[in-house]
Amino acid sequence: YAERISKEEALVSTHETTRELVRGLAHEIKNPLGGIRGAAQLLARELPEGELTDYTSVIIEEADRLHKLVDRLVGTRKPPELRAINIHEVVERVRSLIEVEVMDKDIRIERNYDPSIPDVMADSEQMIQAVLNIVRNAMQALESPNVRHSSGRILLTTRVLRNITIGSVFHRLAARIEVIDNGPGIPEDLIGSIFYPMISGRAEGTGLGLSIAHSIINQHKGMIECDSKPGHTRFAIYIPVAPSARGKRKLAETQDRQS
Repeated sequence: YAERISKEEALVSTHETTRELVRGLAHEIKNPLGGIRGAAQLLARELPEGELTDYTSVIIEEADRLHKLVDRLVGTRKPPELRAINIHEVVERVRSLIEVEVMDKDIRIERNYDPSIPDVMADSEQMIQAVLNIVRNAMQALESPNVRHSSGRILLTTRVLRNITIGSVFHRLAARIEVIDNGPGIPEDLIGSIFYPMISGRAEGTGLGLSIAHSIINQHKGMIECDSKPGHTRFAIYIPVAPSARGKRKLAETQDRQS
């Protein structure tokens, strides 16, 4: 475990440093963007109706688009609102969203769940976002021109693990979510940096999805691992099962037996 702990701690430290730099840069970008947008609005009011206002509309729309991109780049600073949730509610919600997106594609979604996993203390909406980003990343990989087969497959698995160390903290129980695809794999020169912002293997990618997922999981005191080779890429999310969540599950089971 020592190598894994060291690697994860280094990733978290570098990730936080990078995010602070990005936040500072984002602040410097957003200020002039607001000025550009405001000036374009004032100019639009002075111009007669016609083609010239089309140009100011482009300026305003592009300023808004860049503003949204910067917001995504920075990510949320809102702390997770933790409550006891069934991890399968998260995974099934993600599956239903992705099923719609792959409806007209030759990609199938498969499931292999462990129903015995206790509740975890997590923010349901943030966890859905994190898992969705990873599954969508798998879907996009399967649409790559480098795919050498005609049938894409994304496998979603859940397991409960005992006596596991996440970061440097020992946990008696943890939930693991795996997202496995049979895509082309992640290039070796990117595998060590895929969770950093603006790193992407796709020309049209923003490199924000995995970075945001890593940030959310880190806020939940969990971690993400990735291993990849052509035809098999696996992302594994580990979330500790908090004692309070185990206690709530046992209390509910006791109440069910008594009723």
